[in-house]
Amino acid sequence: MAAPVANGVSVEENVIEIHQTPAEQTDEDQKRPQFGTRFLTDPRQVFQHNAWDNVEWSDEQDAAARRKVQENSQPIPAEKQEEFDNHADKYWNEFYTIHENRFFKDRHWLFTEFPELAPKCRSHQSIQEGDGHPDQEKGGEDVSHQNGDCPGTSGTYRILEVGCGVGNTVFPILKTNNDPGLFVYCCDFSSTAVELVKSNPEYDSARCHAFVHDLSDESAQFPMQEGSLDVIILIFVLSALHPDKMQASICGLARLLKPGGMLLLRDYGRYDLAQLRFKKGRCLSENFYVRGDGTRVYFFTQDELHNLFCGAGLQKVQNLVDRRLQVNRGKQLTMYRVWVQCKYQKPQSDHEDSKPRTFQEYQCES
Repeated sequence: MAAPVANGVSVEENVIEIHQTPAEQTDEDQKRPQFGTRFLTDPRQVFQHNAWDNVEWSDEQDAAARRKVQENSQPIPAEKQEEFDNHADKYWNEFYTIHENRFFKDRHWLFTEFPELAPKCRSHQSIQEGDGHPDQEKGGEDVSHQNGDCPGTSGTYRILEVGCGVGNTVFPILKTNNDPGLFVYCCDFSSTAVELVKSNPEYDSARCHAFVHDLSDESAQFPMQEGSLDVIILIFVLSALHPDKMQASICGLARLLKPGGMLLLRDYGRYDLAQLRFKKGRCLSENFYVRGDGTRVYFFTQDELHNLFCGAGLQKVQNLVDRRLQVNRGKQLTMYRVWVQCKYQKPQSDHEDSKPRTFQEYQCES
């Protein structure tokens, strides 16, 4: 379920770089590469660029955001909430039927923010387990080789994207990552979205398998085995689930990861512009809303996500906030966006107490 337009506000598709404010950076985070170069030091120059990095909020701005959210926090009646929950698939199918692939852009920032998805970013654990390099295996056998009913089981670097939408993450990975052992699984709650992925001329069943899956349904089975994935990607997806179903969903995904595997997330942060623009009559519960098209969205804090991932037995590698000031120079408008980006690792063993590897240890091989 890729993120749609929220109340007419374009979402994350133009974002290229991620930043924390200096006050939030730990010693470990300060060592990570700094990607942004546009910092607003003179407010009179705000319209010189279309975006500004590393934006700090004043106490007044933070208080105003809190008041705005509080004003529109009265939940709608329970019977209406049930309608949105029971027919969530209908609303997402309608969304993709209307928009198809016209709204979305490929996320070319993926490999800057998530180098784990780029070529040669292979898990050390896969090699330690004897997978070896795919060039040395089975004479370059097609990684779509079936073992039972699941394709991709002979792949040596397996990635799953949950909430793939129309493929704006999957296709850049397939085009950019030429690792012959790569196999990408992708799923979405919307059958319409999955059909759009499969009908894309860039879809290659020898390297990719798209399927319909409801992440919030604990009884729904994934086609791959537990402990078989190197990376799982969640981009503006977890926020579409009911908050009561988030923990079980993350626990289920954690079981699919290999020891040492990584879960990568990017999603809406608390007091993002999209949250502040919701009117009365759209609140389902605290920080959880329904859009005009019937799709739903939650706005996270860093601590909430940290607790969800730790509750699934994962260890923190990265958890940061991206506060960005976007500018519409034509209309002379300023728009404050807030996103959260996380990387959490499955321990090498159930009893591992050692500190997880740093961000730099996940950089691509030179």
